Amino acid sequence: MTKKILISIIFILFTKQVYGQDLLKTLSDAFKNNSKLNAERASLNASEQDVNISRGEFLPSVTLSGDRATQQDTNRKNLSGEKLDDTNSTPKSRSILIEQKIFDGFGNYNNLKKAKLKLEYAKNKLNNLEQEILLTAAEAYYSLGFSFKNFEFNQSNVELFERQVESDRSRLERGEISLTDFAQSESSLAGAQAKLITARNELISGKKNFQKIIGSNSPEEIDLSFFPRLKIPTSLDTATVIAEQINPRLNLARIDLEIAKKDLFAARGDLSPSASISYSLKKNEELSTTVDEREQEEVKATVTWPIFKGGKNLSSVKKAKYKVDEKELILKDVFSQVQIDTANAWTTYNSSRGVLSATEAQLKAAEIANEGITLEYDTGNERTTLEVIQSRTLLLDARTSYAKAQKNFAIAQFNLLASIGDLYLDNIN
Repeated sequence: MTKKILISIIFILFTKQVYGQDLLKTLSDAFKNNSKLNAERASLNASEQDVNISRGEFLPSVTLSGDRATQQDTNRKNLSGEKLDDTNSTPKSRSILIEQKIFDGFGNYNNLKKAKLKLEYAKNKLNNLEQEILLTAAEAYYSLGFSFKNFEFNQSNVELFERQVESDRSRLERGEISLTDFAQSESSLAGAQAKLITARNELISGKKNFQKIIGSNSPEEIDLSFFPRLKIPTSLDTATVIAEQINPRLNLARIDLEIAKKDLFAARGDLSPSASISYSLKKNEELSTTVDEREQEEVKATVTWPIFKGGKNLSSVKKAKYKVDEKELILKDVFSQVQIDTANAWTTYNSSRGVLSATEAQLKAAEIANEGITLEYDTGNERTTLEVIQSRTLLLDARTSYAKAQKNFAIAQFNLLASIGDLYLDNIN
């Protein structure tokens, strides 16, 4: 007896492990194959290069240049009008120019800070999209699982009604039931067949939707009773605190505000003076008929201060200020929306858990009732055909409701984590 129990436990654990691997494979495939996600990853790589570009503004620039020409002078005359000999020359020049910005109104500094903020923005945007994709993948997985179950339940229901119609036909011939009872059985069979057709079409659509979202073939079986162990917050207050700290949508709004502030600093910097220094060395060969070679060195300091540009700079500062005000208002709105979404997700999670328990009890009661009513009907008891039909309809509804509750409870867990911004593959066990 103990050996049988141990074998059963091992089988159950192995089965759960298999379905757990199926779910993780589904989420991983969506994570790797989604085109939007891959495009966002490429955008993140571009943002990393923007930081390097901004850093480069602090370094000096070095430019090398050189040229060579063929030059012929003909029909030359001096001041007395006497003709001079024609000349041929190949003037060449080589130069190096080194430039370094000394001060530009903190423009480079603000641009570097802005580039780093944009890199953080790209990371949070990718993070937000990753969590959306994982949630969508989980919805596709469990929705397909419900479609499998719904098709299975309706197929079983059709088979039951087919057997009942055959049984009632025999009973009608023996005079045990009326023609009305037999018509009820046939009508129920037709209705069950119609529901089966609908369930089959929904299963086909579910498989296609799964392939579109995940990017791989759908599994042939999904266990709706498998719920992964997720790091669910213990209370709404805890969920709200976590959301306020790590929610990527909220972080995007915060970073957007900081970027707007850097734009304001940069606009103010355009009103400031700028200074730069440069060094150049130029060497010429065969410069003219009188000068064969020449080297020229130059060290130059440049200071510029934009005094008036038609009001463009002042308008840019005002525009940047309004942008800061706009981003502050957007941040407040996103903050409130994240709190609302978290509360709604928490409520949905708790209600789905309650519905799951209620439908499980409903299913157990419906199975017991259907078994008893069917047995009494088959043994010639006073149970009517209508009672049997109602019993099977209630059983089908109970099975469907419980499967739907399993699907909703699983998705509600993923949705809660996505709402607070904590839906990662590492959090799914």
